[in-house]
Amino acid sequence: MTYLILRFSTVGSVAMLVPVLESASRRQPDDRFVVVSKKRLSSMFAAMPNVDFITADHEDSTHQHNTQKSIAQLYRQITDRYHIDAVLDMQNSMQSRLLRLRFRLSGKRVYVIREQLLSQWRLRLKGYRRSQPLETETERYSKVFTKAGLVTDDAFRQIAVDVKAAAAVRTMFGSKTGRWIGVAPFAKKKSNMLPYRTTKQLIRRLAAMPDTQVFLFGAGEVECEMLRLWASLTPNTTCVAGILPLEQELELMRQLDLIVCMDSANQHFASIVGLRAVSIWCATHPYTGYYGYRQSDDDCLQRPLSCRPCTNHGRTQCPYRNFLCRQITVEQILEKITNTKYTNK
Repeated sequence: MTYLILRFSTVGSVAMLVPVLESASRRQPDDRFVVVSKKRLSSMFAAMPNVDFITADHEDSTHQHNTQKSIAQLYRQITDRYHIDAVLDMQNSMQSRLLRLRFRLSGKRVYVIREQLLSQWRLRLKGYRRSQPLETETERYSKVFTKAGLVTDDAFRQIAVDVKAAAAVRTMFGSKTGRWIGVAPFAKKKSNMLPYRTTKQLIRRLAAMPDTQVFLFGAGEVECEMLRLWASLTPNTTCVAGILPLEQELELMRQLDLIVCMDSANQHFASIVGLRAVSIWCATHPYTGYYGYRQSDDDCLQRPLSCRPCTNHGRTQCPYRNFLCRQITVEQILEKITNTKYTNK
C-alpha cells in the first residue's frame, strides 16, 4: 500500500507530523508513505526508510489560476512516480482539497483531518480558565492514520542522527564543552514574542553564566540581521539564524542542553530531536493544541490572564492595547531555566 500524506504548512505543524508518521512507517514497514510538503522540510523525514518526499511549491502562487495549474502539475508528478492507494489530508486547505479531489475522482480513498475551528473559537470566547485542553495536533494526525487502517504508537523520542550534518556542526562549532543554551526569540506575530528589550537582557544574562555558550536561532531577513547584531555585541553568543540548513540546525539543537523559545516552530524542532524547551506563551495558550510533543508542562511559562488565549496563531494588535501577556520578566525565565535539570549529551 502507498499512502499520500498532504501537509504543506506551517513549519511547526509539519514538525508535529513527524512523531506520528515515524511510528506509522515503523509499524507498517512494507507500506510506502509519500509526504508532500515544503522542500526545506524534507530533512525531518530523511531517516525514515519507507518514507519518500515530494516538494510542493504551489503556495508560492497567489493567483487562483496559477494555484490550479501548479496543483495539476503536482498531481501528475505524484501519479507518474507512484500508484497511490489512499490520501491522508492533514492540511484541509484550499490547495489540499483541490489535490485530494483529483485522487477521489480517480477512485482513491481519502481521509481528512478534523478541524477544531469551533472548539478553538469557544476556547477564545470562554478563556482557558473555563475550558478544557483541545486535542493536540499530533493526536488529530494520529486519528487520521487510524481511520486509514494504520497503526501508530507513542514510542517516538527523536529522529535519527544525520551523520553528515552532525559532522558539519562539529566542524563549525567544535566539540561541546560546558552548557550550550539556545534562544529562539521570534515568532510570526508580535503577540507571540517578548519585547526586544527583555530578549536582549535575557541573552546577556544567559551568556554571562559560567561555562555557557548561547546560540541564537531564527528565520526571516530582518530577524536574522537583528540576531547577528545582538550576537556581535554579546560575548559567548553565536548567531546561527539564516546560516544553517535545517538538517544542520536540528543536529546543533540535538547538542544543546536547553532552548528558550516562543510558541513557534523551534519548539517543535526541539521536540523531534529530544531537546527540552522552555516555551514562553503570550497571547496564545497550550490549550489550543499546539504544545510541543512530549514537552513538560513544567517548562511552560505564561501569565495567568483571563483574556488568554485571544488568538490561535498570534496577532499584531492587543484587544486591550496593553499586551500584558508579553510582560514576562527575565528573572522568571531564568528561574524556570534554573529549575530545569541539565543533562550533557
